[in-house]
Amino acid sequence: MSTQRSCGPAYDDPVVLYVCPSGTSFGGLPAPIAHPCGRAAKALDDAGHSYERKTVKGGAMKFWTWPARARDRVEVERLSGQRAVPILVLDDGSVITGSGAIVRWAETNPSAAPVAAS
Repeated sequence: MSTQRSCGPAYDDPVVLYVCPSGTSFGGLPAPIAHPCGRAAKALDDAGHSYERKTVKGGAMKFWTWPARARDRVEVERLSGQRAVPILVLDDGSVITGSGAIVRWAETNPSAAPVAAS
């Protein structure tokens, strides 16, 4: 599992976004074709959140990764009860699963950090 920092503005409470190897790609496309992990990351970025991104191996559509998926996603399953990503872990340990729920959370919980003027 690899870890990266978003380059967005600071957020008072740390959150962690778990994504697949496709990461934050294709999040800006319309919802039906946007990649779920990218859609979740874009929503956090748009709401001004800074977050830690953890990439887990495997993918639902990559059948060759299925045998190792259970092993590669142990932490995701421990946190959320499922192997699917994206999941968002809040500072209080709460877990939000799925891109739709993460988008809704980001929209209703904008970052407390001031946004720099452009």
